[in-house]
This record gives sequence, structure tokens and C-alpha cells, in this order.
Amino acid sequence: MLVEAGHPDAMDAASLAPWLTIVRDPAGEHAVLSDGWHHIRIDIAQGSLAEGRPVILHYDLRGVASAGPKILPLRRLLDLYRHRRFAVSLYPPDRRVERWIQALRVHDAVMAGASQAEIARALFGSDRDSDAAARRAESLKARVRRLAAEARRLANGGYRRLMRQKG
Repeated sequence: MLVEAGHPDAMDAASLAPWLTIVRDPAGEHAVLSDGWHHIRIDIAQGSLAEGRPVILHYDLRGVASAGPKILPLRRLLDLYRHRRFAVSLYPPDRRVERWIQALRVHDAVMAGASQAEIARALFGSDRDSDAAARRAESLKARVRRLAAEARRLANGGYRRLMRQKG
């Protein structure tokens, strides 16, 4: 809803311009606010942020179960608007990212022709002096096999599912 500047509930859409990307389709307007690392998606059913004028946003929050996942993006939006930066505290690190990076490294090594033992040594280091080291080496090769399987799944289209996940 467009309003006059200075309204206490108004959000000055122009102030979001450094982070704002807008796409329109028949369902309405889809806005993404992003600094390249963090993002907030807003679906606009009526009106537009593209005009750069002050607006009052109406939020669709209903019920306990469906409202829960919508609260964090709303907090992120309000914090960005108030402080003009993405609050790191509202974007907890995703523990899965480290595994995905390791899977990509394994994929690159496999494509370059490296053996599982070579990959294990490169990624996790190696002791070659004892029986314990030999057992550890077998454990690490098994870990590399699991990462290689994950890398194949991602390379064969699994990455698309990652892109659809909401954070």
C-alpha cells in the first residue's frame, strides 16, 4: 500500500535499492534483497516496490505451524531496514556447507584422476607410522567414498535441490 513519506509504518522502498532485485510474473512481484551472501525474499501480491516510493507492507502470517518459518525472514527484513546491513546473528551458519565444499573438492580430485588414498591425505592429512594410522587411513578412505557419492549426486542434478531450499 503506497503512503506518504513520514508515516510511522511506512518503509521507504528506495532505501532498499542497493540490495533490491525485482522480478514480475503473473502471480505478482518477487523481490530479493541480497548482499551476495545473505538474502531475503519478499513476494508482493499487490502494489510494487519497484516504484521506489514509501509503502506499508502487509504480512501474511496465520496459524502456529505456517507462521513459524515466516518469522525469521520478517525479522531479517526489519533489521535490514532499520540498520542498513544484514545482521550476521540472524543468519546462523549452515553446518552442511562444509560437507558440500568437501564433496566439491573430492569431485575435482576424482575428475583429475586422484586415488581415494591421495584424496584422503590431501583433505585430512596422514600418519604413516603405525597400525593406528593404517586404521585411520582406511576410515578416511571410507569417508572419501561417501563424499565421492555425495559429489556424484550433486553433479547429477542434486545441486538443484540445494538451490530450492529456503534458509
